[in-house]
Amino acid sequence: MTPDVSAIRSATAWLRQRLRASEAVLILLAVAIGGAAGLLSVVQGTVARSLQHLLFALPTGQRLSATPAIPVLVLFALPVGGIALVLFSWATKARARHMVDAVEANALHGGRMSWSDSLVISGQTIISNGFGASVGLEAAYAQLGGVIASIAGGWFRLRRADLRILVGAGTGAAIAGAFGAPLAGAFYAFEIVIGAYTPAAIAPVAAASLSGVLVAQAFGAEPYLVDVAVAEQVQTHHYLLYAGLGAIAAVVGIALMRAVAEVEALTRRLPIRTSWRPVLGGVLLIPLALLTPQVLSAGHGALHIDLEFGVPLTFLAAIFVMKCAASVVSLGFGFRGGLFFASLFLGSLLGQLYAGGLGWVAGQSLVDPQNAALVGMGALAVAVVGGPMTMAMLVLEATHDFSLAGATVAAALVASTIVRETFGYSFSTWRLHLRGETIKSARDVGWVRTLTAGRMMRKVERATPARITVTEFRRLFPLGSTSRVVVVDAENRYAGVVQTASAFAEGVVSTEAVGTLAIHRDHVLSPDADIKAVMAAFDTAGADEMAVVAGDGTVLGILSESYVRRRYAEELDKSQREMFGEA
Repeated sequence: MTPDVSAIRSATAWLRQRLRASEAVLILLAVAIGGAAGLLSVVQGTVARSLQHLLFALPTGQRLSATPAIPVLVLFALPVGGIALVLFSWATKARARHMVDAVEANALHGGRMSWSDSLVISGQTIISNGFGASVGLEAAYAQLGGVIASIAGGWFRLRRADLRILVGAGTGAAIAGAFGAPLAGAFYAFEIVIGAYTPAAIAPVAAASLSGVLVAQAFGAEPYLVDVAVAEQVQTHHYLLYAGLGAIAAVVGIALMRAVAEVEALTRRLPIRTSWRPVLGGVLLIPLALLTPQVLSAGHGALHIDLEFGVPLTFLAAIFVMKCAASVVSLGFGFRGGLFFASLFLGSLLGQLYAGGLGWVAGQSLVDPQNAALVGMGALAVAVVGGPMTMAMLVLEATHDFSLAGATVAAALVASTIVRETFGYSFSTWRLHLRGETIKSARDVGWVRTLTAGRMMRKVERATPARITVTEFRRLFPLGSTSRVVVVDAENRYAGVVQTASAFAEGVVSTEAVGTLAIHRDHVLSPDADIKAVMAAFDTAGADEMAVVAGDGTVLGILSESYVRRRYAEELDKSQREMFGEA
């Protein structure tokens, strides 16, 4: 080994050790990752907007959704985008990949993400948005911000808890850079990607978000943040009115998420190959875009126009319905992207409609339409994406008004509570649920999956035949030697558990087969069952110990309820201590 290589490896080993031992060094790494995430957000946004300007012949500085009208021939770029997405997915073998986003990575895989899968997700999202589909780029921003953090953390061999924090910091920085909103980006990391507010995460996440914004602005990014002034001071009674808006936003959000799932299920029954669904989706978007281009892309330009100019309620209602339809069609037919900004845009429309409806019922204005638009923006985004404080900070950074941010918190909490109680998922976790996952947030539950019955069991080298007599059983297992014995039938398959004490009880016929005393014959554990499933099985069976049995009936081991619950408590305590940065 040459001296230069040896020196590099020694320096690398020293840096890895410092990262694991020093919070300050971890913060410096988060700053670097935040800057890279902010830069990548600028690059991805520029590529998507350049595609839109090229395909739809937009004037310089014009947003696609703010265009007055688009000729029908130009709108055929939408199905062409579907073809481009199909070809890109085929070339990258996207359908054969199990692509993991930042939320799933932090919840199940300890923050580990694949760079190749992340590039595929980014490419699919840029194509979908760049060709005009009604999806946002936020998923691509968060994906690349998260994977940079994951790769860096893996290279430095960070602990699981530190890697999860770093992935949250990277995604938060990417969102902060895109919106020009460091507080919103930081809370996005806490609420959506990390799943908790922890002292150990505050400094790295905040530093990364600030770094992401500064780098994005340095490279000339146009922030998505809506810069508006509050038209009316929020009064105490307004909180109750905005709570009603939060409840309506929850219903709309749940309906929107379910509609995407229903359309996806419908498209699978169509007589076309699943991979070609985006082409048909692009065709279906053309008539909606002919009516108004506000349904295209994420809706940044349309949001600014509808807030700035006084638009009739009937027009707002029509835009709301068509934008919902366009988003559902785009996602349901296979375009890649998210509902983050679409839910902000739809929420602003919902808020204005709510203010107008209250005024019509009461005969006078009860809340300012622009204020209601901003509160509705936050409430619907919380219903779909999650993160009450994320959206409240977004409103605060847009308006610099704490009273309106407080009203947004009230509406967001109402929306969040209703969605959790009646639906239980955000859009990202709902998509995971449809794939068969059970996670409902980014909280670290990966250890639950790895702690299985097969790993916890006490192995049984040779099970006892159920056919031996009680007399023979007493000789083999005197009182005090063991509390329970697993027995098997003539074909060496599980036949139950015999409590040793029951074989010595009065009235037991000593010449009978001991298998007649077996209990829990129909209650066994699979070796792949995770610890929560194991605890549920103990509750159902009412057993103190259960056998772990393979699919062919072979006995692998035995597991006690007391041991399982002790291990669960120990692992949960360890996970929480790591999360909060305790030794």
